[in-house]
Amino acid sequence: MTGVHQARVVAVVGPTAAGKSDLGVALARALGGEVVNADSMQLYAGMDVGTAKLTADERGGVPHHLLDVWDVTVTATAAAYQELCRAVVDDLLARGVVPVLVGGSGLYVRAALDRLDFPGTDAALRAQLEAELEAQGPQALHARLAALDPAAATRMDPANGRRVVRALEVVLLTGEMPGAMTAYEPFYPTTYLGLDRSDLTGRTDLRVDRMFGHGLVEEVRRLEGQGLRDGVTASRALGYHQVLAMLAGTLTEEGAREATKAATRRFVRRQRSWFRRDPRVCWLDAERDLLPQALSAVGSTA
Repeated sequence: MTGVHQARVVAVVGPTAAGKSDLGVALARALGGEVVNADSMQLYAGMDVGTAKLTADERGGVPHHLLDVWDVTVTATAAAYQELCRAVVDDLLARGVVPVLVGGSGLYVRAALDRLDFPGTDAALRAQLEAELEAQGPQALHARLAALDPAAATRMDPANGRRVVRALEVVLLTGEMPGAMTAYEPFYPTTYLGLDRSDLTGRTDLRVDRMFGHGLVEEVRRLEGQGLRDGVTASRALGYHQVLAMLAGTLTEEGAREATKAATRRFVRRQRSWFRRDPRVCWLDAERDLLPQALSAVGSTA
């Protein structure tokens, strides 16, 4: 496909636990739209409690796309999501339905809605880097990345071994990371609505407590039997990684709960940094009724 599509997409973005899912449903109802998931972990079937996936009742009859499409053993990539998401968005636009993209996975949102191309992969190089990750840990690979491409390293969480490996692979194959992710070239005209709250630490802590109270450990135990521990992406998800450590005996349940809260706070900081950099995001006032603000923003950019 070439050229920028003329019909408009709405994207609801921001950090976890800010209320994006509920606003997405309300917006889809008001606009005659349908929700498209942009949370990388909600793509996985069976990962429900730990991802705060809306129940069928909470979706209120609004169709939701790209939930439960992958088995937990599948390795997720932004390139794969790009292909899936654009197929859904194109179908909705062709039917005259407003796509309401909802989620906090920043790279996935940009992969779907911006003009981003993803370099290929080299199986032998990837295997070598993953072996080095296993032997040396992510910090050593991050230091190597910093020596090769300092700008890429500054955008990378040194503890995120999988992303550091991918970045190193791209740099070694192409000489540099593609684009500094600072140019925003739309694939679809999009209204970006940002949702954030000053009380997110309390909200995320409460969410984690609810997850543990509503069966997260049982969910992880069930998914472990379906290969979760071997899932490169799914096993690293917030809550799931910590509960797997608990089931392996390296954390207590309380330790897993507290580790999940700490990891979620770090994730929120990274999400805020990502989305606050994007000048296109219209940030809504969480102290006021959200839907009228959102509809006004959509109307002013239509």
